[in-house]
Amino acid sequence: MDNCHCGRPIAYPSCCGKIHHDITAALTAEDLMRSRYSAFVLAKGDYLIKSHHSSTRPSRKEKKSIVRWAKSVNWVKLEVLQTSKGTPQDTKGTVEFKAFYYDDTGMQMIHEHSKFIKEHGYWVYVGVV
Repeated sequence: MDNCHCGRPIAYPSCCGKIHHDITAALTAEDLMRSRYSAFVLAKGDYLIKSHHSSTRPSRKEKKSIVRWAKSVNWVKLEVLQTSKGTPQDTKGTVEFKAFYYDDTGMQMIHEHSKFIKEHGYWVYVGVV
C-alpha cells in the first residue's frame, strides 16, 4: 500500500481522496490542509477553490494559473510542524507546515502558518496567519 500524497500511512482513496469527494470528511483543520496539499499534487483546481474561504477564494482565471503551476512542479513531501486548535469541536485553527517540491531551478519549499475556519459547517483555508 502506498501512503497518501499528504504523507499519512493510509492509501489516497481512504485519506485525502475521501475528502476530495466530500469536503465535510475533513474533521480537522489539519485534515483540510493535508487534503489541499494532495490537491496541489494532483492539480485538482476545483477542490482547491472549494476548500478556500469565500472571502479569499481565487477567481476562475487565478484557478487556471494555480493548476498550471501545480502541474509544472514535482511535489516531494509535506511536513506538518504544528497545529493550534482546529479540532472537530473548534471553529478556527492554524497549521504550520512545509511543502517541498522541485521546479526548474531545484528544490523549493513553501513554509506557511495557515489559518482555517469553518464556513457552512466545514473547514476552509483562509490564508496566512
